[in-house]
Amino acid sequence: MHKQTIQTSTNQYDVYVGPGVLSRMTEYLPDHYHSILVITDSVVYPLYGKALVTELTKSAEVFVSVVPSGEASKSIEQYYQLLTDAIEHQLDRKSLIVALGGGMIGDLAGFAAATYMRGIDFIQVPTTILAHDSSVGGKVAINHPEGKNLIGNFYPPQAVLYDTDTLTSLPASEVRSGYAEVIKHGFIGDASLLDDVLHTDLTQPIEEERLADHLQKGIAIKADIVEADEKEANVRKHLNFGHTLGHAIESELGYGAITHGEAVAIGMQFALLLSEAQSDIDLSSHAFAKWMADNHYPIHVGPLSPERLLQRMKKDKKSENATVQMVLLQEIGHPYVKNIADEQLLGLLEKFIRELDG
Repeated sequence: MHKQTIQTSTNQYDVYVGPGVLSRMTEYLPDHYHSILVITDSVVYPLYGKALVTELTKSAEVFVSVVPSGEASKSIEQYYQLLTDAIEHQLDRKSLIVALGGGMIGDLAGFAAATYMRGIDFIQVPTTILAHDSSVGGKVAINHPEGKNLIGNFYPPQAVLYDTDTLTSLPASEVRSGYAEVIKHGFIGDASLLDDVLHTDLTQPIEEERLADHLQKGIAIKADIVEADEKEANVRKHLNFGHTLGHAIESELGYGAITHGEAVAIGMQFALLLSEAQSDIDLSSHAFAKWMADNHYPIHVGPLSPERLLQRMKKDKKSENATVQMVLLQEIGHPYVKNIADEQLLGLLEKFIRELDG
């Protein structure tokens, strides 16, 4: 079992990564709670929800809310229903919300916890590779039709309990999605991690030790950044490498059309090409494009309007004065933030989309 502690401005919490965590969940609870609401989705609940409820019932009264799987559930309607569920189950400030699932569930359940009675405890119980990133750092949110994660808060969990046994059930698309965030951490913070991931075949089962090593290194990179800049005033923006265009693609295609990580992978490809053009250096963009192709990342995602993507990028919460901010790389492990003028960005997007279309 691997453990690391993350310090925030309001608390510190432990992140446990290893097999068998779900079967011993009560041992890792950070406090005693008389009632617990487990929030999960329709795919995860049949796989792990019932066993978790049985385990948690040893220490508290347990309720369950199940939302439809998929990014579309990160909505105002599902959020409101979860608050209604919490009220009907008479949760109070001594209650706990457990987010059992991937990044969507973590964001949705965390935002419900952050706003119910002005904030009650919650813990993250990730069941996807992608959630190694989203479960750490305290960002919680829901989507708006005009943009991803525009309604949210900074609200750290009380613990992150990551059972790696749950990752064996992931479909190929979720493996791709999760590894986009793993390789992102390599690009912005660890050249050796980047190199190892570029030599990882996602179409085959990944050795348990290698997967755990990738997850722990990714979490450590994010933890260092979050501790230095919890509220995204400066260096935390570096974690958005690939996300400015990735979020715009997700919004434009409709949430759930492709996974978050698949969209971010395309966004990273664009950011790498832009970085290389800015600095005239080799940032492994060709190796990354080959890795994406070899591992069946969706590249041809249908007709995309550069003008509409630009407008969505300008609505991104990281934009300033309606100017798009892009996270670029000076070299591997050295990201920086640059404002890109509309005219320049539009021309680059038009060229990039033409190349995506083949």
